[in-house]
Amino acid sequence: MTSSKDIKKISVEHVTIRSGRKFTAVKAKLESIIPRIDDGIFTLLRYRQTERALQELEALPALSIFGFRDHGALLQVAGLQRQSIQYDIGNPLTASKMTRHRIAAGLYAPVRVLLLEDVDGVAFEYDRPITTFGHLADPQVDEVAQKLDQDLMAALEEAAF
Repeated sequence: MTSSKDIKKISVEHVTIRSGRKFTAVKAKLESIIPRIDDGIFTLLRYRQTERALQELEALPALSIFGFRDHGALLQVAGLQRQSIQYDIGNPLTASKMTRHRIAAGLYAPVRVLLLEDVDGVAFEYDRPITTFGHLADPQVDEVAQKLDQDLMAALEEAAF
């Protein structure tokens, strides 16, 4: 069996949403409007209870927080004090609507969003889903990514302002 490698350059739009609010206020607002996902859904899928899992997935909000990493805390090893949290935000049903057409869409789902505080203040940063998924060149994926893009931007703007 032979192997091959394909490297392709893609164009991605990066978004920064600045907030005039304090980091802790923006974090609290984000976590109040986008809930943590209930991992029980993945347990149902693991045990092949697909009908029940689908019911649970359909009842989810448009966006959920899958997980997070405290990058600010990591900087303590360098003697720095910063506030920065990376969130994985998305919706498993939305992801399945894309990966059923192009399994490679799983590379970008859920979306990574960084909440940070720097010298310019507090901001969210992320790469627009419509552009990250867009390189897959699949109209069915693009349609779902467009909705995800709108939902994500609306939620982040609400949390920031």
